[in-house]
Amino acid sequence: MQEQAWYLLPNEANIETPSLIFYEERLRENIQMLKGMIDDPDRLRPHVKTHKCLEITELMLSAGIRKFKCATIAEAEMLAMAKADDVLLAYQPVGENIDRFFKLKARYPDTHFSCLVDHLDIATQLAIKGKEENTIINVYIDLNVGMNRTGILPEFALDLFNSMLAFSFVQVEGLHAYDGQIHDASIKIRKQKTTPIITQLAALKIDMEGIAAKEMKVIAGGTPTFPIYALNTRFECSPGTFILWDRGYQDAYTEQNFNTAALLLSRIVSFPIQGLVCSDLGHKAVAAEKELQSRVFFINAPSMEVQSQSEEHLVLSTDEPEQYQLGNMLYGLPYHICPTVALHEKALCLTADGSIRRWDIIARKRKITI
Repeated sequence: MQEQAWYLLPNEANIETPSLIFYEERLRENIQMLKGMIDDPDRLRPHVKTHKCLEITELMLSAGIRKFKCATIAEAEMLAMAKADDVLLAYQPVGENIDRFFKLKARYPDTHFSCLVDHLDIATQLAIKGKEENTIINVYIDLNVGMNRTGILPEFALDLFNSMLAFSFVQVEGLHAYDGQIHDASIKIRKQKTTPIITQLAALKIDMEGIAAKEMKVIAGGTPTFPIYALNTRFECSPGTFILWDRGYQDAYTEQNFNTAALLLSRIVSFPIQGLVCSDLGHKAVAAEKELQSRVFFINAPSMEVQSQSEEHLVLSTDEPEQYQLGNMLYGLPYHICPTVALHEKALCLTADGSIRRWDIIARKRKITI
């Protein structure tokens, strides 16, 4: 008797489409695999931008992961709601977000919050606000290690650090470096490109410790370089996509064997002409920033090829139209899961007990309460 495919859902006919579905047992397995790839789970600081979900955060907390990284105030609040011990807002707050960050600290005093800084003007504004609120703000100096998106160039980091030492209400905890420009499929090439960054970070850490006479932390990398930082440093590591594992990472980083743990559910809604099939998976339900052929892969219809997509429709071609009927469910693996999750208010979750529950993607909002 053939074993049922892992992704098939009970009561499939009663499930609305398009929908996002999580698989709890596979989520738990991914968390355990992550912990098995590093010598000390206290070095883990997963990024929650991938899932934005309170229940998934709670799974990590129950597995002993206590520190997290996020990109928005809403994600930071979601983590505090889950009672995370330590939350880094991996973004330099500017404008109103400075006030929001202080409100976050005041509302959730049991969570240790920090944020990024890469410019003295923002550090000064944080220091002034900290004095007004009589609150110390904890920061990491954000380094530009080649991505050229945010951060200060490493050769200027010590000047910024020395300037911030004069601020009574700003405390520098260490360095942050995201190397998102390193995404080669070859682990050997990724290691070659990461090694000089590690050397630079280690040297800066020593220099800062000599000036401040205290230990400095380093938070570095994302999912592509996680295995390298995990094995070759004592830095904290911030993988994110590992928890859901999309088609893009599955193809690119074969040395990492995480489970697919999130799929998109879609149904066939029309056969416009011979050889074409239309499903209800428009670009309102799956990230559309990649080329048409690199948005979704249907694991139960792997030979189908995407022909076009609009807001509510995805047209595919097939050489076997007789294999499909109106209403057939298609299980799609996104190529880029992070922005795909952000398109959905809720996800269905096939839980460990076999039931289906609804989990809010609560931090897809720009604001929860703050």
